[in-house]
Amino acid sequence: MAAEEGAVIACHTKQEFDTHMANGKETGKLVIIDFTASWCGPCRVIAPVFAEYAKKFPGAIFLKVDVDELKDVAEAYNVEAMPTFLFIKDGAKVDTVVGGRKDDIHTKIVALMGSASA
Repeated sequence: MAAEEGAVIACHTKQEFDTHMANGKETGKLVIIDFTASWCGPCRVIAPVFAEYAKKFPGAIFLKVDVDELKDVAEAYNVEAMPTFLFIKDGAKVDTVVGGRKDDIHTKIVALMGSASA
């Protein structure tokens, strides 16, 4: 899946989401999920920042999940506010940031995977 490195991957089906999550677990990569919604203003503001982080940290998997499109996934992770960013390592949730707090998101990425490879 090298073509998707450095990009945010939008998951439109539970199957797509499960495939990317399994890939993250298999490869031992950090998975960062942006739970978003089309009607959410702060989500639109943080989206380009999240895309920039995907470029800066190609060793992680960046997923975008629309809570209205994949309600089951959002419910499974108890997502109640948007945007919510979940950090998954080896299949388990290791951290969460609620809200478009770009500095907090960046700090957690660095802490969980080390400094940018670029």
